[in-house]
Amino acid sequence: MPVTTQENSERAQQLPDNSSYSEGDTRKAWERFVSSEKDGDGIPAKVRDEILASWRRSREFGVDAGSQASRKVIDDTQLFQRRERNIALRKAASAAFKRLEPHLKEARTILILADSHGVIIDAIGDENVLDEGQEIHLELGGDWSERSIGTNGIGTALRTGKPSYVHASEHFAEGVQAWTCAGAPIFDPLTQNVIGVVDLSGPPQIFRQHNVALVLAAAREIEIALAEQKQIERTELLEAFLMSDYGRAHDGVVLVDESGSVLFRRGLDDDPLRQSKELLIGHKLLPKLEGLSDQDIPKLLPLNVEAEGIERLKLEGVFRGAALFLKGKGEAQRQVRASCIIRPRINVAESEIEIIGSSPKMADAISLAERAALANVSVLIHGETGVGKELFARLIHSRLPDENAPYVPVNCAAISSDLIGAELFGYSEGAFTGAVRGGRAGRFEQANNGMLCLDEIGDMPIELQPYLLRALEQRAIYRMGDNKRRPVDVRLVSMTNRDLRQEIEKGNFRRDLFYRIGVMTIEVPPLRERGNDIVALLDHFSQKYAEETGRTPMTFTNRAMELLLQYQWPGNVRELRNVVQRFYLIKLDSFVTERDLPPEIHDEFEGGAEDSLEHILGGHSGDLESIEASAIRRAIASENGNLTKVAQVLGISRPTLYRKIKRYHIRKV
Repeated sequence: MPVTTQENSERAQQLPDNSSYSEGDTRKAWERFVSSEKDGDGIPAKVRDEILASWRRSREFGVDAGSQASRKVIDDTQLFQRRERNIALRKAASAAFKRLEPHLKEARTILILADSHGVIIDAIGDENVLDEGQEIHLELGGDWSERSIGTNGIGTALRTGKPSYVHASEHFAEGVQAWTCAGAPIFDPLTQNVIGVVDLSGPPQIFRQHNVALVLAAAREIEIALAEQKQIERTELLEAFLMSDYGRAHDGVVLVDESGSVLFRRGLDDDPLRQSKELLIGHKLLPKLEGLSDQDIPKLLPLNVEAEGIERLKLEGVFRGAALFLKGKGEAQRQVRASCIIRPRINVAESEIEIIGSSPKMADAISLAERAALANVSVLIHGETGVGKELFARLIHSRLPDENAPYVPVNCAAISSDLIGAELFGYSEGAFTGAVRGGRAGRFEQANNGMLCLDEIGDMPIELQPYLLRALEQRAIYRMGDNKRRPVDVRLVSMTNRDLRQEIEKGNFRRDLFYRIGVMTIEVPPLRERGNDIVALLDHFSQKYAEETGRTPMTFTNRAMELLLQYQWPGNVRELRNVVQRFYLIKLDSFVTERDLPPEIHDEFEGGAEDSLEHILGGHSGDLESIEASAIRRAIASENGNLTKVAQVLGISRPTLYRKIKRYHIRKV
């Protein structure tokens, strides 16, 4: 338990003889200060100026002097996100903390790292003191800003930007006065802004003014590590950019780091219009990039700097900078790939796979997938049904450094909730009725040193999700019915067509698992957003089925092509492929006209059409999505846009009808 105020007074006698601190005088001064609206007369001169100034700020902030503990971030997800945002600071502090930890365990002392808001993100030291600290929230997630708890070593150092020690009754909140602390601010080596505090805390008997020197030395050690880390990070960013397709092909480039400062430029020296001071190396071109969208960044550029494209740069899945492609000279030189080849897997009888796409969104998704293969992080591939998410999983696997790396796919929606645990983690002999003799390895073990691909991860039962999270965190699994720990080195790629954020709000998906599987997220665009990719895909599938059937490739009339380009393709690439295949199966000639198109494409809102199931299915591509979309369109046409009647005819609720209209981009009239 923390010591009492009376014990504070007794232990004050143990301070060095040269200490000017008086617990009695300070206690009286504090009582007089908090009991009066103003400072009052007779405050002892022995109350240090910096402490008195902090008391005044605490009162202005409305801090309750009778508080017994600080506030705390109680949401585990928020705390996880805060620690992840400060991963660079924590990494830089790790060496200093590791060096000091052995000296703290028997010294009734704890060493704390707080972020720029005064929230504790790391703490080590004497276990008993760590336990006692929980009573006042001097622990992970505790908010020790002056605005929250008043005068203290962390908050005051953060507020003043100077080293600070606060002893016993110098704390503004009464519940904290059984402690002593010394804090030193940590400065960003580039911006010189305060980004955190390192603090030494414990019971009053540890109080020594030279504790400030210790935390100050630790803070400087952290700053040096940060500077080295920043230099390495900048080099890696530059290398990552130069290795990317845009990095090799585009002229007129400015590379900025996460603070918004220019660290690289190319193709600007020969263009007088681009030789502005804003684009010089080291100039702060943008504010801090954290929280900015691709739409925000161009708006924040100086008026004489225009970007025609932006590429986010990430290290280990974290946004660390951006490449700006400037308008002008380099615009015509930007080349975007038209296709991407996936080589066959080792010892698997399969043909090459080609991903077709030259639209900007598709090119970005392909580029991100290729770079994801080089980063040992979990990847989440999101996209509508039929966009080809599995091809992106195969693309990542094909780009792994080890060409022999296993590829193990699992469809979470195709396995019953009773069996999926055994499927993923395996089981031991006798684990359940029907278990094979000797047990069986699960998909995690089969994917060891390779890639595990979890399709439809949004359908994974909520009760199984903690086990998946534990396997990813510990990099090990336990078979069902077995307590033997089995280490696994698995690259996880997950796929879903669901909005997992909505599933989290509904309670169907764990928030912590979502952040763990989606370190890097790839959005595969729907076909309706890919522009002329439709033409390239029509040609690709036409050539494919012409070769398979031994026929001449189909020729499309202008009107047929116009309708194909205008169609929304609710079934995406899969639906388009089926449409082309149907031409080769039923047509006797090689000319595709408007009349040859499925009814949902050429007859979208024509009145008088039959709405029977037979007519809807007749000549249809066969995708459930396109069948459903066609049925809704016909019902809207037959009911003259009366959505209440449409819902009744289709046997669904109006909210469900609205969701499907939005999903399939159907016009309401």
